[in-house]
Amino acid sequence: MSRIRILSEQLANQIAAGEVVERPASVVKELVENSVDAGATRIDVAVEKGGVRLVRVVDNGCGMIEDDVLLCLERHATSKLRDESQLAAIATLGFRGEAIPSIGSVSQMMILSRAEGKEIGTRVEVRYGRLHKAHEDGCGAGTVMEVRNLFGNVPARKKFLKSIRTEIFHIDEVVKNQALASPETGFTLTVDGRMTLNLAPGSALETRVRDLYRYKGELLSLEHNGAIQQGDVQVSGYLLLPEAMTSRSSRLRVLVNGRAVTDRMIRHAVAEGLQSFLMKGCQPAGAIMLVISPDMVDVNVHPAKREIKFRNSNAIHRVVVEVVQAAMRRHQEHQRNQLFATMKKERVSSEESESLFTAEPDAKFSLPAARDCSFIRVDDAAQEKPSSDKRQMPPLLPLTKTRSYVSDPDLPVQLPVQMIEENEREYAGITYIGSLFDLYLLCEKMGRFVVIDQHAAHERILYGQLKKGYMEKSMPSQQLLFPVTVELGAGHLEVVERHAEKLQDFGLEAVPFGEATWVIKAVPAAMSALEPALIFEEILEGLQGQGLERGNIVAESIDHMLATMACRAAVKGGDRLEPEEIIGLLQQMEESEIFSHCPHGRPVMKSFSAREIEKWFHRH
Repeated sequence: MSRIRILSEQLANQIAAGEVVERPASVVKELVENSVDAGATRIDVAVEKGGVRLVRVVDNGCGMIEDDVLLCLERHATSKLRDESQLAAIATLGFRGEAIPSIGSVSQMMILSRAEGKEIGTRVEVRYGRLHKAHEDGCGAGTVMEVRNLFGNVPARKKFLKSIRTEIFHIDEVVKNQALASPETGFTLTVDGRMTLNLAPGSALETRVRDLYRYKGELLSLEHNGAIQQGDVQVSGYLLLPEAMTSRSSRLRVLVNGRAVTDRMIRHAVAEGLQSFLMKGCQPAGAIMLVISPDMVDVNVHPAKREIKFRNSNAIHRVVVEVVQAAMRRHQEHQRNQLFATMKKERVSSEESESLFTAEPDAKFSLPAARDCSFIRVDDAAQEKPSSDKRQMPPLLPLTKTRSYVSDPDLPVQLPVQMIEENEREYAGITYIGSLFDLYLLCEKMGRFVVIDQHAAHERILYGQLKKGYMEKSMPSQQLLFPVTVELGAGHLEVVERHAEKLQDFGLEAVPFGEATWVIKAVPAAMSALEPALIFEEILEGLQGQGLERGNIVAESIDHMLATMACRAAVKGGDRLEPEEIIGLLQQMEESEIFSHCPHGRPVMKSFSAREIEKWFHRH
């Protein structure tokens, strides 16, 4: 007798169900996708006991005639494909014809459907793979699918299900993913008789994202005058701002051609596009949607179609990175327009400027590389008399009281700093109020209370300068008055010998001096206040872990090193800034390409409306 046998249809369906139906959420996914393919504008999902006792999906789609209701119970029966030539260009969600018979083989399933234009519908009942009833029945246009007692005939499968709470979470995710893919469709989700989700049909994608994330803040739009089209790829969607992102990777939903997928490459591309904006441990959140020619992607590589395969994944990765970066640049410009007014500095009369500080014509105040490096000293500034043909520029921030400054304790001369008039508190429309904890600059702008973190702001400015200099191989360097010798360990010696030519890219000049000794002659100008040995060590650490660099993306280890150096050189909490330094900080913030977040992802500023502040005191 032959040992090889043909499986019975019922057993074959149960095996297929093991691939397609992993848990109740798999049932919800397959049924909801069928409803979307049917053109439904309203889909109602109800579950009981985590979807094991009941899954019901009701839609107002095109419905089915009697013959189609019976035919959909057969394996590989589908309305989406006519021949194999259409498989490469498939754009619908359900197309293999496995879902309905597979679900029916491990549950008690009922289908009630009426096609548009028909007066009577069809009701079919299936019990664990066997047709139990089929007859005409009255119902509304559309389809009702009920799945009861899931895995009732396969108790071993039930043992591998998680808690009811976990299963409900997965069902909720399935419905939310499909709701994002179909914002024109209304969705409801009812769990054990309680409605937990109610999304109106005809929503804009932005509204749908806000509803699903329950997010009222500003969103980062990946669109610019519509979806971004690059080659064969169209990208759209909305991301939460970096400060609203958390450690949960599941909060980024990826949809390709209307299908929610799990794709590490796209997640990585989004994170790379947000490089230096995400705090450590945080993951991107929001929805990114890609529309790609169907023949450029294979959705048939996973039984449940959760994973896909791109024909040219590198090109897709590059497009996503560029789209996210462009979105952040637009966000920066929007922030700049909100924070800074038009930078028109009007000429002041001599009478108005008599009581004000003077400055060189068109000179820009700037923060030094580090707090103790080259700050303006009042006694030095007072000795420099501007020539008569030079325009005088008043400082734009006041001092709260007269203070005396001495450049050296041995000098007996102390010059008072003159007070600035009350009406000269503004810079680019920002009114400086004062500082808090010698860390936060308190300002007012057009009726909004603005708080600026001086350390984060200066850190971002320095980081931008360092990164630009590194990428363009034009890092300014500062020659040391006295060269510094450094003893290197075996690990660092190997790195410096391998990457000696790259030291110049960082503005560092160092030469060997003996077997394990190097002499530092110049350091990056922005870091000139730090210990040369520390700068050398940081650069070697960055080079040691250097990875792939492409375009305007810096290797992660190099980026971390640049951010660390900027952090160490920036003004710190507790450093009291003088007015001219605050002016310099605001000027450089406005001129920086990116200023909203420090390179470690912390926000540089927060603003509050009068309404928000009134709520603090229960005035509303």
